[in-house]
Amino acid sequence: MKTLTDHLSHYAAYHLDARNVATHVVGVPMIMLAVATLLSRPVWLVGGLPVSPAMLVSLASVLFYLRLDLRFGAVMAAWLAVFLALAHVLAVQPTALWLTAGIGLFVVGWGIQFLGHHYEGRKPAFVDDIVGLLIGPLFLVVKLAFALNWRLELKADLERRARRPQAHASGALA
Repeated sequence: MKTLTDHLSHYAAYHLDARNVATHVVGVPMIMLAVATLLSRPVWLVGGLPVSPAMLVSLASVLFYLRLDLRFGAVMAAWLAVFLALAHVLAVQPTALWLTAGIGLFVVGWGIQFLGHHYEGRKPAFVDDIVGLLIGPLFLVVKLAFALNWRLELKADLERRARRPQAHASGALA
């Protein structure tokens, strides 16, 4: 099983250009909100509680994040909870508005992502490892933590791995 550092090292290798990372700061949240919005219908009552596919996907994602790191998992849980709340507000709107918001956010978010990868000159990480779709949002949280001088031991570990270009070329971090 890959560790937090394994996942982040692999993902970071696809995100070395600052312009690419900047596009991800905008595009990733848009895609997250789009997916949550589109999966917020239908809603079923389970034991009297409303449950949507978005809630189930978010729960599975949070469990993945918590397995990697409790602190980052807690932050991701909070972030996903906010997006679920926003998505459920959009989901109760008329169908045309719900779909326009969800599909619009999805298409524009991915357009921004692909622009970033154009700058990077490298395909998105999820092409080589589908788990990259889950690591992208976590990568943004980790970058924020580093900017706030939190988790500096993780930052040092990732920087150490980044100095070993042969590890990336051989696929040791893939």
